[in-house]
Amino acid sequence: MNADLAVEITTHAVLIALTVGAPVMLVAMAVGLIISLFQAVTQLQDQTLSFVPKIIAMVGTVLILLPWIFGMVIDYTIELWQSIPYNL
Repeated sequence: MNADLAVEITTHAVLIALTVGAPVMLVAMAVGLIISLFQAVTQLQDQTLSFVPKIIAMVGTVLILLPWIFGMVIDYTIELWQSIPYNL
């Protein structure tokens, strides 16, 4: 294994991680923004008001996207294992 191959494998792994994590983070940011606007309008400053809905939205997003997430990770793993004989 040379350095170029290691960099390529690492880059691909990081891109898969970012692709899988991005929808969950975007949902958390959107829910956080909505909650912050709600808190600013109503002048409620309770910490659990922003924390609990974000957690619920993130868990819901993960459950909805779970087949897609597994598919991405499994495809990457299969591609990685199939490339082993060619990279020795």
